[in-house]
Amino acid sequence: MLDLTPKEIKERKAITINPSKTCQPVGAMYAALGVHGCMPHSHGSQGCCSYHRTVLSRHFKEPAIATSSSFSEGACVFGGGSNIKTAVKNIFDMYDPEIIAVHTTCLSETIGDDLKGFIDAIDIPEGKYVLHANTPSYVGSHITGFSNMVTGFIKGLSKTTGVKNGKMCVIPGFVNPGDMREVKRLLKLMGVDFTMLPDTTGVLDAPMTGKYEMYPKGGTKIQDIIELGDCEKTLALGSFASEAGASTLEKSFKIPYSTLKMPIGIGSTDELIMELSKFSKQQVPYELEEERGQLVDIMIDSHPYYDGKKVALYGDPDVLIALSKFLLELGMIPKYVITGTPSNVFEKQMQALFDEFGVEGCIAKQDADLFELHQLIKNESVDLLMGGTHGKYIARAEDIPLVRIGFPVLDRYVHSYMPNVGYRGAMRLLELMLGALMDRQDRDVKDEDFELVM
Repeated sequence: MLDLTPKEIKERKAITINPSKTCQPVGAMYAALGVHGCMPHSHGSQGCCSYHRTVLSRHFKEPAIATSSSFSEGACVFGGGSNIKTAVKNIFDMYDPEIIAVHTTCLSETIGDDLKGFIDAIDIPEGKYVLHANTPSYVGSHITGFSNMVTGFIKGLSKTTGVKNGKMCVIPGFVNPGDMREVKRLLKLMGVDFTMLPDTTGVLDAPMTGKYEMYPKGGTKIQDIIELGDCEKTLALGSFASEAGASTLEKSFKIPYSTLKMPIGIGSTDELIMELSKFSKQQVPYELEEERGQLVDIMIDSHPYYDGKKVALYGDPDVLIALSKFLLELGMIPKYVITGTPSNVFEKQMQALFDEFGVEGCIAKQDADLFELHQLIKNESVDLLMGGTHGKYIARAEDIPLVRIGFPVLDRYVHSYMPNVGYRGAMRLLELMLGALMDRQDRDVKDEDFELVM
């Protein structure tokens, strides 16, 4: 580890070391997998597609299907027009999807392929669809790619009949199937008729049936995406991943939208429940009141173990903002909050949170990396790390407990089935954090202290 001062860290712009993000096509591929009968298609080289599939498959422990335009040297020189035309024909002939969602890579973007023009010139079978999103890897992050693909589905499919259908469109953000499943449970409990786009439940958490299905039962139905133009309202959970799609629906069909924080923790979940109650005009059922009361009880019982503890967080901005708020509600201190996703508002939003809860000395950084986070921790340590798998090297080097949350989590199982959102998700997060903190405390207790306790 280099001994750099904070000023030298701030001025490092020429290189990224251990990025806290991955590239746009990963997010685009994940969004496409959340549509029923959809084949994600990578317009670029086979290597890019293989990497993106690998990251998703390792995180979810499920096959992430996708196809590639398989660029060769010729396509790099003359363009990928013939590649995409041949690919679309072969995909429909061999794999028979209902829709192909094409996303670009660095290579196709750099050579300037007119993807829309190519697709418009393809003879698409009746009843089938092909749409696209531009997702250059050297801009933004996987969160940007997710947002662009969701917007691509809306632009490519959604229409209006002029008659409202009473539904709410819910864009859940870049979260696990377990989180989407929990949000859907809350929507149903609150009596909200909805369409969730995308919806990876039943796709990347599909049950083992003994038979491989290329297109599992889950995912948002194409007809439901078409009917989004008749929705009453859009709810965007997390501004970075979800607001662009909601804004597109507003501009195209005059559908109002609300942007909420990811419903992680007690306050952000309260905001979601109140928004749903306002939409459905229904009272909050006792089942949710009971869950909230259980969460408050756990918070009170366990507060001596987490109160005042300093935490370093890294990952996706929507998750970090909501998770930081939850930590502040608990009386913990989000000392360092690092996202690799480029932004011009993340630091402002985090500072607003720090000001709201009256904490000082916390640092939030956008377009940052794990090397920078490690240096900050070297300068002043923390009690807990929270983020994806790649932070385990910091945890190991500095002997700090790590709670894995966010994307990617490559070295653990089951996490993608378990919610982090809602009151239930907050209980689970509390269990994970308390377990990590108390294990560390138990390890530090001397034998003679243990005998006294016994």
